[in-house]
Amino acid sequence: MRMTRTLSASLLALALAACTTNTPLSSTSTDAPRSLAGAVSAADPRAQAAGEEMLARGGSATDAAIAVMLALGVVEPQSSGIGGGGFMVRGTADGSVGTFDGRETAPASATPDWFLDENGQLPPFIESVRSGLSVGVPGNIALAAKAHAAYGKLPWASLFEPAIKLARQGFEMNPRLNGMLESARNRSAHSAEARNIFFDAEGQPLPVGTVVKNEQLAQTLETIARGGRAAFYSGDTARAIATTVASDTPHTDAMTYGDVTSYDAKARDAVCGSYREYRVCTMGPPTSGGVAVLQMLGQLERFDLSALGPRNPVTWHLFVESQRLAYADRELYLADTDYVSVPVSGLLAPDYIAERSALIHERGTLAQAVAGMPVGASTALADGDEPEEHGTTHFAVVDADNTMVSYTSTVEGPFGSGLMVGGFFLNNELTDFSRSPEIDGKLVANRVEGGKRPRSSMSPTVVWDPQGRPFLAIGAAGGSTIPVQTARSIIGAIDFGLSAEEMLGLPFIMAYGDRVMLEKGTWLEGAQAAFRSLGHKDVFLQEAPVKGGAVLYGASGWQSARDPRLAGQIEAP
Repeated sequence: MRMTRTLSASLLALALAACTTNTPLSSTSTDAPRSLAGAVSAADPRAQAAGEEMLARGGSATDAAIAVMLALGVVEPQSSGIGGGGFMVRGTADGSVGTFDGRETAPASATPDWFLDENGQLPPFIESVRSGLSVGVPGNIALAAKAHAAYGKLPWASLFEPAIKLARQGFEMNPRLNGMLESARNRSAHSAEARNIFFDAEGQPLPVGTVVKNEQLAQTLETIARGGRAAFYSGDTARAIATTVASDTPHTDAMTYGDVTSYDAKARDAVCGSYREYRVCTMGPPTSGGVAVLQMLGQLERFDLSALGPRNPVTWHLFVESQRLAYADRELYLADTDYVSVPVSGLLAPDYIAERSALIHERGTLAQAVAGMPVGASTALADGDEPEEHGTTHFAVVDADNTMVSYTSTVEGPFGSGLMVGGFFLNNELTDFSRSPEIDGKLVANRVEGGKRPRSSMSPTVVWDPQGRPFLAIGAAGGSTIPVQTARSIIGAIDFGLSAEEMLGLPFIMAYGDRVMLEKGTWLEGAQAAFRSLGHKDVFLQEAPVKGGAVLYGASGWQSARDPRLAGQIEAP
């Protein structure tokens, strides 16, 4: 894998205020030996156990992450699986870093008007989702194969054993999956295959506590375990994917067998910067998430967030303003760099970050957050109309060598397209493209094109402490909330010295344009007046659509945590 492309100057140079006064977790254990046990974080404890089993067998962080991905596809099918794709970031104890891009691709025949009907109009969004139009060629198996070939220690087939066992012997239905089956019926019950697995004879989701068996998926996984990536991207499975998608696509330019066989994951350079002397490396395009995370951190570095504190509305007002600026850039410029010129270096250049940061004020809001003009940017692009989705899962691993892996996987919306083959759901990833190819006569960077990868928000990230030691592997699920969750957690760990669970549990706040969402049921709810006094006139309360996961090095060694909001949802009785 190619090594990282590091920015020419540190984002630390932007700091205009004193360094944090809180003692970071890592500094409390400067001389402490690094743990050799490793740690795994996943959204479901059964998938976490799969990763831990690989580490116990002497496997690498890459081995464990792949086993987690496969197991999550069984027990959390609403969020991810082998019918989807993802991004992996790997960072080692000596500071090397690289990334794998397993993002889904549009069929070769896809054109910018892919989603328009015969009259050139956009149909209702659900019609685009629940059809073959939304399905991209899945990338997770190709990503796993490429990463395993480079960094795996255990045999390929052994990584599949926990997932096969869960699928064949069964797993207990938990409240989260049961609730998603009900709330997303238009997708979860769309195919007869899914209804046979997850629903009873009366058409109701299987009750909480029911043992769910998916023999079809067990057989598919066994085939891939024996035959490697070729068993997925050629032969019967590949034909089934192409045929299923084509038969449900409302025009003739559908996915073909050749689209599936020609897919490959890509090793890409990471994008890196620093925050308060911590080195932060993350995923670059086609995801927008990594760039957004680095922009937010860079813009905030001149403010002494530690002195302001984690329960101060001003702290989170500054964070909201940083979000607004980063997302304005994201909407205009970020897309697949194999098809569109994306000014990544310009967006992350210290002078540009400083220019954007200067727009943020402690006691006032921007009247309007608009995209900037970084070096290399095009003036001929328009903001697209990508819809909001809240699928996806994130997991993180550190192994005995202190190698960190951060992996975000998705089928996009709950249960993807609703189409199913071989016991797994096919993604609706192509609706991450702008369905409108142009706005006001200007092309949208994230328009559909044949073979192109849609823009993502996924933000798998790894962090090293000021001494250059592995410190944090972090990421999240939840559509456009992902970069915000990731940056918030990094701030929690570095500026406030929080534990892994504490940083994931920080109250959630996010700007949706000029509107500001405050997490219902947290102290933010009682601070509405304070945010309005800071200039945020349109403030609303909502339960947070978030789901983060992390491994963090603290005073007692490596900690793993999943979002505490999942408590009570993922445990079966």
